[in-house]
Amino acid sequence: MSDSASAPEATRCGFMALVGRPSVGKSTLLNRLLGTRISITSAKPQTTRQRITGVLTEGADQFIFVDTPGFQTKYRSALNIRMNQAVRDALAEVDVVVALFDAARHTDADEALLSLLPPGKPVIAVLNKIDLLADKTALLPRLDALSKRRPFAALIPLSAEKGVQLDALKAEMAKHLPMAPWLYPPDELTDRDERFLAAEFLREKIFRLLGDEIPYSTHVVVETFEQEGEQDRARRRIQARVYVERDSQRAILLGHQGQTMKRIATEARQEMERLFGGSVYLVVLVQVKPGWRGDARSLQRLGL
Repeated sequence: MSDSASAPEATRCGFMALVGRPSVGKSTLLNRLLGTRISITSAKPQTTRQRITGVLTEGADQFIFVDTPGFQTKYRSALNIRMNQAVRDALAEVDVVVALFDAARHTDADEALLSLLPPGKPVIAVLNKIDLLADKTALLPRLDALSKRRPFAALIPLSAEKGVQLDALKAEMAKHLPMAPWLYPPDELTDRDERFLAAEFLREKIFRLLGDEIPYSTHVVVETFEQEGEQDRARRRIQARVYVERDSQRAILLGHQGQTMKRIATEARQEMERLFGGSVYLVVLVQVKPGWRGDARSLQRLGL
């Protein structure tokens, strides 16, 4: 899918894995680097369940980002096993690993991630969320302690939320890009289609608007995605189905007289219209599917 006609004569292109424990800010960093939201974000862990490729082209360099699920050490469901395998696969395939850590604290999950980092590949350590540090003098000891864990290609403190130090990160990543033709046109941002992104935006609103239990028992499938009219003014008709595990979860998701789901669908539709650049007609159904997270066959049928 290369576009050599619009590329410089000498180009660099490589794959970057963004890895880290849940809620460390991987999706926020990806969105900030790309300048748009293609990966959903939430204050809750495990928001990302599948790898999402983002593409950033600057000058002669093309960075292809792989946003992975947060590596999970607490739960051992079939879903989490698949998510952890996605992290391992990403580490094996990329040219550069960007490992994110919280600037404020180091956890057992961080240690588990460090043990997975491949010894033969450049790893850039990122200390994220420096904007939340009340005492900035705590940053230097944190950087020093991390540097002793393994030989990193670079250690960069930054704030993905505020966009601080992103240029420093891109400069370090560029040092490790192989000389290669671009794989994507320079204006392309992701290899995911609108159908996938529509499901992600709906799932994000479920994460943001509901409590701790419900989001992890849900999965969104876009059953129909139809586009009418010219591309730049197209109207999209989307029907999505949200799967939950219990009747009580369905009742919470719907809310009194369907008001909770109405709000979720409205906010998701507005996000889709901003990204797609056209009007969206969205229908959302909710179905109970007991035990889907722990059943490998169910996960396969649901595309996970």
